[in-house]
Amino acid sequence: MYHRLSAVLFPIMTLMFIGSIYWGYQEHQEKNSILIKAENQYQRAFHDLSYHVEQLHKELGSTLAVNTTSQAYQRKSLVNVWRLTSQAQNEINQLPLTLLPFNTTEEFLSKISNFAYKASVRDLAKEPLSDDEYKTLMTLYKNSDEIAGNLLNVQSKVLANNLRWMDVESALATEKSTQDNTIIDGFKTVDKKVSEYPEINWGPSVASMYQKRSVQMLGGTKKTAEDIKKLAAEFAGLKDTSAIRVVENGKGTEYESFSASAPIAGSDRMIQMDFTKKGGQLIWYMNPKDVAASKLSVSQAEKSAMKFLNTHGYKGMKLTNYDEYNNVIAFTAVGTQQGVLIYPDKLIIKVALDDGEVTGLQANDYVYEHHKRKIPKPKLSAGEARKALNPGLKRENEGLAVILNDLGKEVLCYEFSGRINGGKYRIYINADNGTEESIEQLPK
Repeated sequence: MYHRLSAVLFPIMTLMFIGSIYWGYQEHQEKNSILIKAENQYQRAFHDLSYHVEQLHKELGSTLAVNTTSQAYQRKSLVNVWRLTSQAQNEINQLPLTLLPFNTTEEFLSKISNFAYKASVRDLAKEPLSDDEYKTLMTLYKNSDEIAGNLLNVQSKVLANNLRWMDVESALATEKSTQDNTIIDGFKTVDKKVSEYPEINWGPSVASMYQKRSVQMLGGTKKTAEDIKKLAAEFAGLKDTSAIRVVENGKGTEYESFSASAPIAGSDRMIQMDFTKKGGQLIWYMNPKDVAASKLSVSQAEKSAMKFLNTHGYKGMKLTNYDEYNNVIAFTAVGTQQGVLIYPDKLIIKVALDDGEVTGLQANDYVYEHHKRKIPKPKLSAGEARKALNPGLKRENEGLAVILNDLGKEVLCYEFSGRINGGKYRIYINADNGTEESIEQLPK
């Protein structure tokens, strides 16, 4: 009996054993194939990064070498600088540097990119590069030479010693980056040297992009937790403040705020709100609910949104566009002054389409950008501005609006909305010189 059983089981077990060996071999081969592909991608990204930083240095040199009156060539060189820094940033993002402090170099490249872009998009014939901008370019030229040299040094060691990026990834993932690793040490050296560069005058347009919003920018006095309770109760229409819970966030930092939560009577839902500590301004409101069906039209939801805004002190706002999803509609509300739309001064308000209840309000931009502006008179008439439009545009609305241009400056524009080529667009024409500042495609 045992003889017959072993005669049957032995071949089966042998086949299973051989099959498991073959499966393990296949898995090993697939794993090696994946590792080889990842290593090749890392090597390509690293060597491309080294090459593009070297080209960036040369392009900055070309920009400085050309005659100051050759604005066309300057523009071409600055566009190439912007392109090269964008490529370098993309290649950094492809490397396993998530856990490695390389953010200083990334930010430095980002600022070079934005500096070059903002200089190249303006009319250099009317607004040529200033002395300060030439000094900035000279500094960038010298700094990029050092960065390129350091990266080439790392590259030569990688090639000479056949170093692998997969070892870098493993070292970072297992927190063993303190061990001797030529690539890690090289990138740390680059980042450390960049962090030691003197402060560069990037100009107001670039500096404004990296300006952090903080409570120090706001007016008013600092509020206490009890003050926030009262403000939260007033906003939510609650008479009793005892059930409102307030938590302070970021104490002692430039982002001090309070979070308030309050239960809704007869429901397990909680209203949540965030207020700035300085001035006690609402920056976020959420009244979450499940919206099973859509019963209201857009115009009915619009009335609910405007009623909520007017009731809570957001006067003079105009709803400009909306997005609809999951039976909730989100309106963008923009401030107005003297009949002019002020797009930087905006907020988002969400309305449930079952009963018109407001379920959310995001007011960060409103908090920091809501102030009285001195709006200049347009140099062009609406008729003169229309000449810049495509003749095929079927206009539906027009008016004046303040927007942020590519340089981060507020500019007065004529806003034209209309249809062309099956799509709906808003086109912003500068009210002073008739140039197209921005084009926005709207949802159908």
